[in-house]
Amino acid sequence: MKRKIVVALGGNALGKTPKEQLELVKNTAKPIVDLIESGNEVIIAHGNGPQVGMINLAMENASKMEGSTTPEMPFPECGAMSQGYIGYHLQNAIREELLNRGLNIPVATVITQVIVDKDDPAFDNPTKPIGAFYTEEEAKKLAEEKGYIMKEDAGRGFRRVVPSPIPVDVAEKEVVKTLVDNGHVVITVGGGGIPVVKEGNSLIGVPAVIDKDFASEKIAEILDADYLIILTAVEKVAINFGKENEKWLDKLTVKQAEKYIEEGHFAPGSMLPKVQAAIKFAKSKEGRKALITSLEKAKEGIEGKTGTLIINE
Repeated sequence: MKRKIVVALGGNALGKTPKEQLELVKNTAKPIVDLIESGNEVIIAHGNGPQVGMINLAMENASKMEGSTTPEMPFPECGAMSQGYIGYHLQNAIREELLNRGLNIPVATVITQVIVDKDDPAFDNPTKPIGAFYTEEEAKKLAEEKGYIMKEDAGRGFRRVVPSPIPVDVAEKEVVKTLVDNGHVVITVGGGGIPVVKEGNSLIGVPAVIDKDFASEKIAEILDADYLIILTAVEKVAINFGKENEKWLDKLTVKQAEKYIEEGHFAPGSMLPKVQAAIKFAKSKEGRKALITSLEKAKEGIEGKTGTLIINE
């Protein structure tokens, strides 16, 4: 049975340097092509945390060098750069793996803008740390000179924090739909997409980070996908994670998942957004299913052999 699947790749599927990433994506491509070879339509989304931070820091440092003419790069542009270079590595690795298996299927990356609400409450409470660590004195100077919001980060120093708004729509959705409908493998909403707000006919980039799990869920809804697969470092979701009474879950109803969220079982910034995105997708239309599992187990998960399946019943 042919299924339309949005696969959201976690950070462990990509490297922290261009060289490391170039090697890792070769392994990442294999389970993705397993799904394609099984007859599924596959759309790929991914994170960009280390990559966008690296680009942002490099441009910032280059601009500070004596005699430098390098400008500081706004954060939305850093996001666009990360989408391009991650997409370049991913699409080539997937293309090569497809051709190695005798599958001549086009692969393309779409530099994707994700529309957010300018009145999203996240803009009043920035929480997402980005870029380098600074001393308190340096942080105060940056806050005064550039208007950055700086917060102490786990005893390691001060970092700039930006908002993490909820995605409302995907600007390039018709382009993505057309490619998918014509049998192409598409990489989209990279790093959660470039966050933009609407002003008349303009889309204006904003310094923010959209959670890639929520952006993946949004494009899965838009494309009327059957499955949202959120890939992470573990094979299944657990309650009481890391404790003596730890329990790995094969299946979760939306009600059970919401109950476990209320009880505080899932860590913010880690498993929590994955479960929340899975719930949102499962609730969005009858018959839609979400799966949380590891990259290596994606095909087995779709076959019902492993992973945590989230359904609305």
